[in-house]
Amino acid sequence: MLPEKIICIFFPYKLVVVLDRVVWLYLWETMPGYEYGDYEENVDIPYRRVLVTGATGLLGRAVYKEFQNNAWHALGCGYRRAQPRFLRCNLTDEDAVRAVIQDFQPHVIVHCAAERRPDVVEHHTEAALNLNVHASGTLAKEAAGIFLIYISTDYVFDGRNPPYGENDAPNPLNVYGKSKLEGEREVLRHSPGAAVLRVPILYGEVERVDESAVTVLWDKVQEGAESCSVEHCQQRFPTYVNDVARVCRQMAERRLQDPSIQGIFHYSGKEQMTKYEMACAIADAFNLPSSHLIPMTEQPAGTGAQRPQNAQLECSRLALLGLGVEPIPFKTAVRDSLWPFLYDKRWRQTVFH
Repeated sequence: MLPEKIICIFFPYKLVVVLDRVVWLYLWETMPGYEYGDYEENVDIPYRRVLVTGATGLLGRAVYKEFQNNAWHALGCGYRRAQPRFLRCNLTDEDAVRAVIQDFQPHVIVHCAAERRPDVVEHHTEAALNLNVHASGTLAKEAAGIFLIYISTDYVFDGRNPPYGENDAPNPLNVYGKSKLEGEREVLRHSPGAAVLRVPILYGEVERVDESAVTVLWDKVQEGAESCSVEHCQQRFPTYVNDVARVCRQMAERRLQDPSIQGIFHYSGKEQMTKYEMACAIADAFNLPSSHLIPMTEQPAGTGAQRPQNAQLECSRLALLGLGVEPIPFKTAVRDSLWPFLYDKRWRQTVFH
């Protein structure tokens, strides 16, 4: 006796029964040549819904793709670059945020949208605070009962005493770091069950090389003939957005069974590099010369927002929970990210084949 409101679809030798988010496949018993007996297979269907803000950005695109490729129904939203692929939503508009959440009813929200450029935040502080702080608070208020992952930054620390654990006291040096720290506090105040995921400098598949502070070094690497200086002071831990996206998905899936997945988490790449060392590694990944790159060991005065010297993140909490992701090596990931921007695409045939 089948329960009410079951959809039954008949195929030759199979009956597919769809009932409340789970699919069972039963072998039709009269199929010739098959051994008879009970057969049951649990097959995922995309009933789990995730809302990704900032889905047009570097990290947001990777997060959206990661969830979509792993049996989640993903809705991405953006603003200026949203249409036609993503939903256009102004996150500073409370009514618009409320409408999206009520209409889509996500199980999880990954909040990637932010003004993440420290120098821009210094000069356009009000607009940055509206997005990084006020919009994050609004999202947390409207997301009552929904698991929210807020993407934050290693710049909440001053970089004087690394590595930094989740319980270490923040002390941001610039307005960007302060805005993200205030965003963390707003999110956790309005949604105590939310998670904050702090990450360092990010890179990945970019639409333009200046979309990441890592891939923007590509132009200097390819100049070749002319000497150019590259910063060799600040210690960074470049982190691949595809790895961060996997962490977000694993956190979301664990949270569906374990409500203790909340609070502050850190995730970071493991390779420590200055920008000069990143540029040399990029050159090496593409078998390009790096002798024209000159390490700049002193930060010029008046070069924008102050950066921490070394804000290395200690990531043991994720690892202890079995949610850590082994980072893809920098040279491998940066090569995958940058090869479309090669001046001479014939290089790809000699390196990859």
